Amino acid sequence: MTIGNFRPATVLIDETAILHNVQHEVARLKKKTQLFAVVKADAYGHGMLRVARVAKAAGASGFCVALLDEALDLRDANFVEPILVLGIVPSQYAAMAAAQTISLPISSVEWLEQALPVLEAQPELPPLRIHLALDTGMGRIGFTEDQALLDALKFIQEHPKQFTVEGIFTHFATADDPDDAYFKQQVAKFNHMVDLLPTRPRYVHVSNSATSLWHAACNGNMIRYGVAIYGLNPSGDAIPTTPFPLEPALSLESELTYCKQVHAGDGISYGVTYRAKGDEFIGTVPIGYADGWLRRLQGFHVLVDGHACEIVGRICMDQFMIRLPKAYPAGTKVVLIGQSGDQEITLLDVAKYSDTIHYEIACNLTPRLKRQSINLIGK
Repeated sequence: MTIGNFRPATVLIDETAILHNVQHEVARLKKKTQLFAVVKADAYGHGMLRVARVAKAAGASGFCVALLDEALDLRDANFVEPILVLGIVPSQYAAMAAAQTISLPISSVEWLEQALPVLEAQPELPPLRIHLALDTGMGRIGFTEDQALLDALKFIQEHPKQFTVEGIFTHFATADDPDDAYFKQQVAKFNHMVDLLPTRPRYVHVSNSATSLWHAACNGNMIRYGVAIYGLNPSGDAIPTTPFPLEPALSLESELTYCKQVHAGDGISYGVTYRAKGDEFIGTVPIGYADGWLRRLQGFHVLVDGHACEIVGRICMDQFMIRLPKAYPAGTKVVLIGQSGDQEITLLDVAKYSDTIHYEIACNLTPRLKRQSINLIGK
């Protein structure tokens, strides 16, 4: 996708906020517990390589991603730290991961059986680093039965030149919920299954951002620190307090490209879903649903000169219109996410209006929007 470098629309990433959010969590960790920064999905829309660099400077000792491709991009950028892919990778790519010392999760003996000939074909490679995924209640990936886990472990032990168990993990479905009953059920199942192993692997990890912020480490020695890196409360506002203030790293700014006066009854945008109620000033902003500013945000607001200005009419693919309190010249700053005067719009505000979560809003901001770092941390 082409980046709009010559358009006044920018996602700003505050590197000092990322540094703050990681450093403060590293400082809270128990002795010999490591923090892996979760930088999947282009670091939740913040820029994977940028965030990885700052997180490393803040004390992250490894990285988690969703795709093998993302892990390879980190290796290509000369990150030598441990990298764990969190999603299941097709077994035919096992040798590619082993060659780059990239760790993969498994959920079945069948995957191991399929990967074995791929690895045997390249005997010069080191053993593939395996993390045993346990499904303790998320219902996504992982072993659910004791015997299936033991069968996989036996297979790995029988093929030490091809596989080595580096970690074991699970993922909690309700760690961001004030009601922790289901969370405790998952903890109990995880601890039971870990106890089946003759020895604990190098990494035992269950803690995402929510678990790390609000729960004990559950006998683990590594956390997968994700959304909190970016200054976002994992619960939205269901659990409003965090052990330290999280600093949002992302803002989204644009400019008016056009301003005009309309009169009572004049229609705005496709379908003419908005008609002026009187003499009004309408401004055009050069961002649309192709940038991730979706049509459902009609009726929401942005900030101009400290004023909340309603989005009127349907949001177009590349532009949307707002009702202004007065005439403003083209080039006037428009804040979609961030602060203007004493007003602020957060990712959570946008998410609530959209009936979704702030993770999704951040990830939906497309690569067409240029990213720019502010308050840079030394490279």
